[in-house]
Amino acid sequence: MAPAALHQIRLERGTPGRLDLAGYSGIVVGGGPYNYSDAAKPPRQREVEAWFADLLAEVLGTGYPFFGACYGVGLLGVAGAGVVSRAHGEEAGVVAARLTEAGRADPVLAGLPGVFHAAVGHKEAIEVLPESATLLAVGEACPVQMFRLGPNAYATQFHPELDADAFAQRLAIYNRHGYFSPGGDARAVAESRRLRVERSGAMLANFARLHARPR
Repeated sequence: MAPAALHQIRLERGTPGRLDLAGYSGIVVGGGPYNYSDAAKPPRQREVEAWFADLLAEVLGTGYPFFGACYGVGLLGVAGAGVVSRAHGEEAGVVAARLTEAGRADPVLAGLPGVFHAAVGHKEAIEVLPESATLLAVGEACPVQMFRLGPNAYATQFHPELDADAFAQRLAIYNRHGYFSPGGDARAVAESRRLRVERSGAMLANFARLHARPR
């Protein structure tokens, strides 16, 4: 997608009012500094979570296209009455995600192999999947790697938006936030280059292709 076709909102700087979803083709959430399981939440984080609660109620009520990576698991998991905890966190690195039968049939995952590699780095994850969710991809250390609620709302625990260079940039930004042990960032980036994590981004291209509307 051309940059001109995107509208970026930096929620850690402040939440907008209600979005007119008719003006967009879909929503993509690409991670952030917050965790739903944080013991102490500053006012801005509580504001962001409340804003997303209202937005996702509309998304799920209308079948509106939504794709959330990493932080999106917490957002969509809580919106669907699932349980998010720190039981299945993963240090920054590369994981092998395996498609379920439902995942192999989902158009957003068209063209991806049954097992693919993707970048991760998270403190929390889905412990109990929402009852109405469809499990699309699983992992070893973190069982829920991707799921869908309703027809068009997706969440991934991994980061399909990252290639190796973007992964390196992300890890530098979060250098002191507890996502990797000393030297873990260099190992994670090297692994992401070797295993070509950017190929997981095909699902974002599919999502955009399936839901883009003429401007």
